[in-house]
Amino acid sequence: MAEHHSGPAELGAPMDYAEHEKTYSFFLSATKYGTLFCVALLVAMAAGFFTSAGFFTALVLFILLNVAGFVLLR
Repeated sequence: MAEHHSGPAELGAPMDYAEHEKTYSFFLSATKYGTLFCVALLVAMAAGFFTSAGFFTALVLFILLNVAGFVLLR
């Protein structure tokens, strides 16, 4: 059976809150820019496949969307 303790939950090493904040900040940045990349890719693929734009125009659109998104999301 499980033992019931009434002591503190933290029994190990003290928490490194600065490292937690740094990791969380990296996670938010990776999520933000990863979402930007996926959305830009989907828009460029739609422009390349469903219009007469072609591959190179879609590639230019993809690059421009990533650059504009990077500037706007900073």
